[in-house]
Amino acid sequence: MTRPMIAALVCLAWAGVAHAQSAPTPHAGPDYSKVTVKTTDLGHNTYMLEGAGGNVTVAVGGDGVIMVDGQFAPMHDKLKAAIAAISPLPIKYLVNTHHHGDHTGGNAAFAADGATVVAHVNVRNYLAAGTTSNTSGMKVPPVAQAGLPSKTYDGTTGPVLEVKGRKAILTHPEHAHTGGDTTVYFPDANVLSTGDTFVNGRYPNSDWLNGGNIRGMIAATDTYLALVNDDTKIVPGHGPLGNKTQLAAFNAMLKLARDRMVKLIKDGKSEDEIYAAKPYADLDGKYATNEQAAKNFMRVMYHSLKE
Repeated sequence: MTRPMIAALVCLAWAGVAHAQSAPTPHAGPDYSKVTVKTTDLGHNTYMLEGAGGNVTVAVGGDGVIMVDGQFAPMHDKLKAAIAAISPLPIKYLVNTHHHGDHTGGNAAFAADGATVVAHVNVRNYLAAGTTSNTSGMKVPPVAQAGLPSKTYDGTTGPVLEVKGRKAILTHPEHAHTGGDTTVYFPDANVLSTGDTFVNGRYPNSDWLNGGNIRGMIAATDTYLALVNDDTKIVPGHGPLGNKTQLAAFNAMLKLARDRMVKLIKDGKSEDEIYAAKPYADLDGKYATNEQAAKNFMRVMYHSLKE
């Protein structure tokens, strides 16, 4: 990635349309005792970890580690062990890409280990206040002080985090997956960590009860496509490691789904009528993990574009 592209990422202003949405459906999670952490070497001392919850990015510098997302709370020990197998250096920073518990559950434990938890200020606000799930309507209780980010930023340009020899560039795409998203770019490794603004091979959730909107997600992925190149490794919020081709397919799917939903809404169709019409039947086989995921995506599209 060229220097102008890096500068653009640092300075870029993200477009989005605000409408509130909530956290994803809370659930008990898997049997964590049976979960194993898979580590993928992305080159230049940068790694992707897969376990239970959102994907984790790890960048190792000369005096410490930058970590992006911490999965569910019970994954702390396994993630810590996987990182220790990569490097004995301490985790200096843990970045939250957004507030959902499958990405922020490890905050308190990693902070107790000495990491500084970094996020957009809206993440701290959502966690401190508690939220409501946009997919189930269930209440997500407030997070204790120990689990809140201790270093926050406002606006679209975040801090540049540094460990010896490494930099992580943070930016905030407005009103995309949530109202508090952060994207992290490691320029020396050409690795982009998107959180749930991009999920690979599945439908996304756009949390309209907590600032998310499909329009903002499309704007964010438009921006990524203008910045990445064919060599960029893209760590999605969920799903396998991505590349520019897969990101372009995701972006095209969102635009197609948007256009279909806009037409149905203009035709005066109700939410129930849209469910019955199954406007995304041809996409479900590729992007829906189950029938509920297909229904949730229709609901996300409807509320993003109706309101």
